[in-house]
This record gives sequence, structure tokens and C-alpha cells, in this order.
Amino acid sequence: MSQNEVGDANSVLDRESLARAARIVIKIGSALLTKQGLGLDSERISALSRQVANLVAAGREVVIVSSGAVAEGCNRLGWVTRPEAVHELQAAAAVGQMGLVEAWESALREHGRRAAMIMLTHEDFADRKRYLNARATILQLLSLGIVPVINENDTVATEEIQFGDNDTLAALVTNLIEGELLVILTDVDGLLSADPADDPDASVVKHAYANDNTLDRMAGKRSGVLGRGGMVTKLQAARLAARSGAHTVIASGQASAILRDVLSGREVGTWLQAELTPMTARKRWIAGHLRAKGALTIDAGAHSALVDQGVSLLAVGVTAVTGEFARGDVVRICATNGRQVGQGLSNYSSRDTAKLLGQKSEAFAEHIDYVGEPELVHRDNLVMV
Repeated sequence: MSQNEVGDANSVLDRESLARAARIVIKIGSALLTKQGLGLDSERISALSRQVANLVAAGREVVIVSSGAVAEGCNRLGWVTRPEAVHELQAAAAVGQMGLVEAWESALREHGRRAAMIMLTHEDFADRKRYLNARATILQLLSLGIVPVINENDTVATEEIQFGDNDTLAALVTNLIEGELLVILTDVDGLLSADPADDPDASVVKHAYANDNTLDRMAGKRSGVLGRGGMVTKLQAARLAARSGAHTVIASGQASAILRDVLSGREVGTWLQAELTPMTARKRWIAGHLRAKGALTIDAGAHSALVDQGVSLLAVGVTAVTGEFARGDVVRICATNGRQVGQGLSNYSSRDTAKLLGQKSEAFAEHIDYVGEPELVHRDNLVMV
């Protein structure tokens, strides 16, 4: 097998399947949208807008997840390096967001399309009502032929790193709108087989399963000066998108017709194939919930039953509970080695769950004041990852 292939991905699908993607999320990084930290690259934004407009004219629905606000803000404020202080980052984002909105609106209008700017945070995905409202708004815009341009709401974010250069945000948006394809445009040709600083013969991985663990050593840990993400966050985003059955292509946005090439099935960039078929909207929300309140550790028997039989998680197979959560909260499901294997909605609080560990369902009444469901996590509210 060629070093450009990982696993046996080619045996399942060929790239022509990407040409059938009707709803696409395109993430564009800071390295592409800025001129080496000297503000936004209006020519690049115009060129990408032309490609997006052509896709929409051909009947595809396109959402743009755009980086660049902090980089543009740093330029407007005269800062040559990205600050580390949270409030300085928020100030740069607030200043730069004005230029980012203007650039995309002007470029898309030039090519006959209207833009809509949407700002999102983790809370918009964690809260079910806000999640559904965001989804409805984006889908309505798409139905009107408008191109939503989405960015993280850095100006109100309280954590130093919310999404990771918008890579994770793009994956969450892909899940949110049931996108079929996530295209991550960057300043490199794709995922390389090794860090070129260590291996000058490193080549682009053409095709792999998103969840292939051998990709981790290839991703490295490098990131840009004005951006937050590196190949690690792009790989993580591909895996998150794959949870809802969406494929990911990581490719160079510097190519003149990269979107046309990707969506015509040409062998460009790295195609990270999803192994899962699209899941229900409820399970998609559960899978995309990145702020679980706690974790349940399960034994090998429970793990096997969940994977092989698709059953609910029973207390008899749970060996430990961590964190504090209430009934209905999202919890991680972990193997004995600590690796997360699933995620779901708990039927019991952490306090009650601790009393039920290892117990059969019919014995619940002996340990807690009430008896609700016979399982800790019902299979309809459980997603294996």
C-alpha cells in the first residue's frame, strides 16, 4: 500500500462520492485570509467568494466558517503578534470583526450573492433550544440562497481557547445542519505523512478513515502565529464531523479552483472518510456536545454489549462515576483505561448513579428514593464515538 493511503479506505468509496455533496461547510483559516499578519487579503476573499458563488449557482448549499477576526484586529491595532491575554484577544476580535464582515459581504455581493454573519459560542451548541434556533436560522438562510458566514463570538468568550482556530466550530456547524462534507482550507496541501521539518520526504496523505489512530503521529503540534489551530485541530474536527456521517477534505486554499476540484472528485488534499452513516438529529446533538458534566466508567462486558448489540447502558456494567451531573445531563462513557467510547444523556443524577453502580435494574428501589428508567442511559440517547 502506498504511503499516501492509510488503512483500506479506497475499498469503500471513491472521490466521486464527494461530487454528490449538496450541503457543504467550508472552513477558511487565518493563514489564507490574511497577508502575513498585515490585515485581510481582499483578493483571496474575492477569489474564494467567486468559487462559493459558483457552487451556490450550481444548486449546492454552502456555509462559510471564517477565521481572521483576531488577525485583522491585531493589524488594525498595530499588534504584530497574537496576544495571550483573554481580554486583549476579545478586543482584537471586536475590532477585527468589523473588517471581516465588510470583506465577506462585499466580495460575495460582487459575485451576485448575499451574505449573513452569524456569531456562535459553545453555549449555542450545548443548550438544546439555542441549538435548534441556530439550526433553523441557518437552514432558512440557505433556502433563500444566502451564504451564512459563521465565526466564533470571541468578544464574549471567557475561555482562552474556545474552538481551536474555528476548526472545531466548523465541525459542530457541519453536525448542526446535517452537512455532507466539511472542507477545511489551509495554507498546506493536506495532512502530511510526517512533519516536513523532521522528514523532508513527507508526502500528502491522500485518503484515510477519519478515526484511524495512525493519523495522530502525522498531525504534529505546530500552529501558526496568528491562528490557533494546527493539523491536530483539523484532525479532531474531521473526527467530530464524522460522527454524523460527514466526510472531511483538508486542502490548500491557495489553489485557484480548489473548491471546484474537491467537488468534482479530483485527487486533491487529504480526504478523511467518515465510517458512520448520518444519525438522528437528537443523537447528532448529543455527539456534538463538548461539555459533558461527568463520566461513567464501564467494564469490558458493558463495552462489548454497547458496541456489538447497540443496547442501553445498564448500571450493572458501570464501575465508577465522576463529576457532578443532574438527570438529563450529558455524560461521557469511558472504558476502564479512561478512553471515551460514547456519550449520552443520564437518566439519574451523579449522586443516585453512585448508589446504583453494579446493581441490577430490579434492585434500584433498594438504593435510591425513586425508580425511574431501568437503564442509566437509554440507547436512544446514547452515541458511541
